[in-house]
Amino acid sequence: MATRNPPPQEYESDDDSYEVLDLTEYARRHHWWNRVFGHSSGPMVEKYSVATQIVMGGVTGWCAGFLFQKVGKLAATAVGGGFLLLQVGKEKFHKPQHWGFCNNVRMLMNEDKPGIGGELCLRQKRKPKYSAFLKEMGIDAPPWVAFDKQVLSFDAYLEDEVPEKSQENYRIRRYKIYFYLEDDTIQVNEPGVRNSGLPQGTFIRRHHIPLPPPDEDQFYTVYHFNINIDIVFYGWKFKIYDCDTFTKIVLKNMGVKLNAPGQCPEDPYLKMRREKLDFVKPLRPYESFGTLKQFLNYDRKVLRFFCLWDDSTSLFGDRRELILRYFLSDDTIEIREVLPHKSGWNAMPFLLQRGKLPKYGPPGVYQPGEITDRIVLNVYGGLVENRVDGYLLDKYKLGKVHQEFYKDSDLSIGTTINVWGRKVLLCDCDEFTKSYYKTEYGIENFTSIDCKPPPPPKIERKFPPYTGFGSEEDSLRSCIGLMPTPHRKNFRKWMEKDSYGYISNTLRFFAKLITHDCADVDRLFVISYFLSDDTLSVFEPIERNSGLTGGMFLKRIRVKRPGQEVFKSELSEYIKAEELYVGARVNVNGYLFLLLNADEYTLNYMEKHSDKFPMSSIELALQKLKKQESKSEELRNVFIAADDEQRKMVDYNTFRDILMTLTVGELTDHELITIARHYHVPEDAYEDVNVLIALAHERFKRNTFENFERLIANCVYQDRENKKVLPTKDIRRLCKSSRLPLTHDLLVSLLSKFEDSEGQINYESFFCALNWRINPVPELEPRSYLKEA
Repeated sequence: MATRNPPPQEYESDDDSYEVLDLTEYARRHHWWNRVFGHSSGPMVEKYSVATQIVMGGVTGWCAGFLFQKVGKLAATAVGGGFLLLQVGKEKFHKPQHWGFCNNVRMLMNEDKPGIGGELCLRQKRKPKYSAFLKEMGIDAPPWVAFDKQVLSFDAYLEDEVPEKSQENYRIRRYKIYFYLEDDTIQVNEPGVRNSGLPQGTFIRRHHIPLPPPDEDQFYTVYHFNINIDIVFYGWKFKIYDCDTFTKIVLKNMGVKLNAPGQCPEDPYLKMRREKLDFVKPLRPYESFGTLKQFLNYDRKVLRFFCLWDDSTSLFGDRRELILRYFLSDDTIEIREVLPHKSGWNAMPFLLQRGKLPKYGPPGVYQPGEITDRIVLNVYGGLVENRVDGYLLDKYKLGKVHQEFYKDSDLSIGTTINVWGRKVLLCDCDEFTKSYYKTEYGIENFTSIDCKPPPPPKIERKFPPYTGFGSEEDSLRSCIGLMPTPHRKNFRKWMEKDSYGYISNTLRFFAKLITHDCADVDRLFVISYFLSDDTLSVFEPIERNSGLTGGMFLKRIRVKRPGQEVFKSELSEYIKAEELYVGARVNVNGYLFLLLNADEYTLNYMEKHSDKFPMSSIELALQKLKKQESKSEELRNVFIAADDEQRKMVDYNTFRDILMTLTVGELTDHELITIARHYHVPEDAYEDVNVLIALAHERFKRNTFENFERLIANCVYQDRENKKVLPTKDIRRLCKSSRLPLTHDLLVSLLSKFEDSEGQINYESFFCALNWRINPVPELEPRSYLKEA
């Protein structure tokens, strides 16, 4: 090998001049070198170390010199160049391994492995991997992509010699030969034969099968296959007599001329055995019934009908609701009973256990063995010594009892079937049953029949009259059940209408007693009606020096309406909230009261629920007033005459007298109050400072608030400049933080009364005015019951 040196120089010699050759540069410049020795042969020279190249060059030079002396310059050059080319072109020097481990056993794995460095040994040929069929078709895709899941199937048979049996000399064994186009592999399978006694299944596993000698270095390809030919696999001679349609199409597309299909000869042993079995009679008569197909097709498919068995005509009979299930797999019927809650009938799992249902049942009592699927005749062997008794099937079936059973075609909605003497009406079916009959029989009408019984006549329950002991509800509960239970009150109404917070749910009316007794004419009462339990109480305000005790006039109870019988079967009626309004007369246990007025909460509640209290509906009141439209001009003149000061408003009493006079009793007092409240002039509740201070004192007294000196001390602490005044917002914040028992509106009104033009408040004068201990003011007079418009 030559190394990289300076440009070659010419030396004179007696013989000839020599030139140094750089093989690396020569390989890069000439393409034929790469085609012969490969593209890596040039750089291969550079991969060896300098010492290795020197040794190889020395050995080659010595050989060249020796041959030069013996043979000549030309032979030496050829030998040296040959050695050099062999060393440069060779890359692998490993020794292949023919031995290995299989299931932890040392054994010879393969004898066809090549020699040193992967080179072929003498008389060894490299085996091809795939056939050339893919290239001929012009397909660029890999074979495992182009022929994925494409297999050629051939039908073949093999004549297997049987030398050890006298009954047969050979046996015909059938095989399936599969050729996989993706890698030219072959697999041979033998279909299983019942009771053959031979190991069947995969005969030759899938792999490349070599051709028989002397071409064992080559493998079978698709071109070796055809119909009606013989093919040899490892000494086994298979006769291909047919193939499937796909295989024929593929072979025709390849240009293979297919032979005519042949016939597979019959196995003589199987033929002999079949003939023998035909003559052999079973030990007992046998007749097959083909029900397997029906079972496989209709298993788990059940028709369901909803039925009615009307047994009300018999003694202690009733209408029974049933569910009929028809099993399509074996034409059996099962019936279950649907029992309502607390029906009194024993809950049985089945009314009819699963089985075939005869159409004309009950057929009667038969002897054992009379009902059977087969008719068997006894064969008498005679009086000989070795007689043989047997049995024979009667193909005419003489004496057989014929029974007809219900089929799916006999069942439909509206049909009455016989269930062992019981008439059962089919009323309805489920969706699967409807789709089945629509598909099988083309039935479209599935109108259901109402199987519910008519409602029983309602019997009016009569109770004995009230005895007078206890309440009416307790006496009624003792008549309803054997074990008397207490009367259940309306707990939900009590929870919704009970008083909580500032909501009392109590209607209070101011009333007077209507009587001819002079001592009781001026007595006034407060009637309270509790919405939670419809009870009523009457209280008489205590008036000094009146000669009357006052206090509770009637404790809280339910008050009956007058004119009812005491001892009767029905419950008594009590006074309701809808009967109470201003101007109404209420009879409370014989005392007649006239309702004069109501408090603010009662009027607001009644106006809010005007659907229950029509007297508080402004729409109904105005409708009555519109009936006097002819007197509108007169009404206007009367109001103008009553307004002396031209303020366009009158007091309530004048307003009431005018309307009562013109309407002539069309409007009640409560309707007049409703109209007056709707058109009343808003009053300034905090118009006067004294009124505001009186209201504040009333709240302070109620909450026993007296910490005014501390409030003044806090204001003095915040007043750094000692001006005796603070901003209004600081005073309001101080009152809020000290939790004065005043509402927000009342506090804002008080601050506005003590505020100057600069938004400052003299805190000493403000809190001294609120101090109800030092500066008391007269208490406010109670507001009159009579409203003013």
